[in-house]
Amino acid sequence: MSEEQFPAAVAAVEEYGRLEKQMSQPETASDPAQIRKLGRRHAELAPIVEAYKAYHSALEDSQAAEQMAREDPDFAQEAKAMADRIPDLEQALRTALIPRDPDDGRDTIMEIKAGSGGEEAALFAGDLMRMYVRYAEKRGWTTEIMSENRTQLGGVKDAQLAIRARGQVAPADGVWASLKYEGGVHRVQRIPVTESQGRIQTSAAGVIVFPEADEDDDEIEIDPKDLKVDIFMSSGPGGQSVNTTYSAVRMTHIPTGIVVSMQDEKSQIQNRQAALRVLKSRLLAMKHEEEAAQAADMRHSQVRSLDRSERIRTYNFPESRIVDHRTGYKAYNLEQVLDGDLQAVIDSDIQADEARRMASQG
Repeated sequence: MSEEQFPAAVAAVEEYGRLEKQMSQPETASDPAQIRKLGRRHAELAPIVEAYKAYHSALEDSQAAEQMAREDPDFAQEAKAMADRIPDLEQALRTALIPRDPDDGRDTIMEIKAGSGGEEAALFAGDLMRMYVRYAEKRGWTTEIMSENRTQLGGVKDAQLAIRARGQVAPADGVWASLKYEGGVHRVQRIPVTESQGRIQTSAAGVIVFPEADEDDDEIEIDPKDLKVDIFMSSGPGGQSVNTTYSAVRMTHIPTGIVVSMQDEKSQIQNRQAALRVLKSRLLAMKHEEEAAQAADMRHSQVRSLDRSERIRTYNFPESRIVDHRTGYKAYNLEQVLDGDLQAVIDSDIQADEARRMASQG
């Protein structure tokens, strides 16, 4: 019965078995890129396989108990208890079968930019950066500051972070699965440190996130002839090499016009490698967004403008209130959220997205 009702689950179980056999082959084990690709798909199928096996096992147990109850009435209560479990397990399987974002298991590159509001916007961008670093620590992820442009008061004009999980994780636990909802304009309402009259000021910072492409990912290939690379001197706070060597790199992808600048590494080669990683990740995100749009299943959109009217979230300091304008989530624990206690806010976005995807599946 379950095979007829859930053919997609049966196909997933069969593919899961084939992947396990393929991953155990010596020639596969010696190919890191292939292992990573197969491991990502294996992790993607695992929740479906687990949900299907639980449902299938409960169905068989219920049928057996029902047969025994017909022969011996003493088994009637046990048969009913087993039958009552099936609807919940069936719903769990249907949920597992909802198509996931193919990038959920990937790591993430995040860009934070100060928007309207001058120095106060830069200070708020710094608060957001710390919030995401603390959130990553709570999740057991690692963070790498790829580039950072600070102001004199310690604010952040712009920064790029690479946030990565440790080892292979299930898609639902991937960095992108949670942080993809953070893209957009974040608005803050508070009394700035530069305000002498005690007036509340509204300013904004923008966050852009995209899944990180693997260095050896063959899904994105960049032709060197499509790159324009400019070399210049680093600027701002740094080590002895700053303002003395031409180590900073500005990389332009001519076909798309995407520009990536890197200057925080000590050598030109390191900055070039970092810029190429970011560029490849941006191209991967662009490719998947185009595919999703063509399939009429555009994933959660990110506000590219830093205009504070196009906000996804508001952080109100006088009331210690945080509001997510997409889901209506509201809480009064702003200090804890800015210290990385962000999961409840993100969960509201995940739940809304899952409801939308389930509705689209009928």
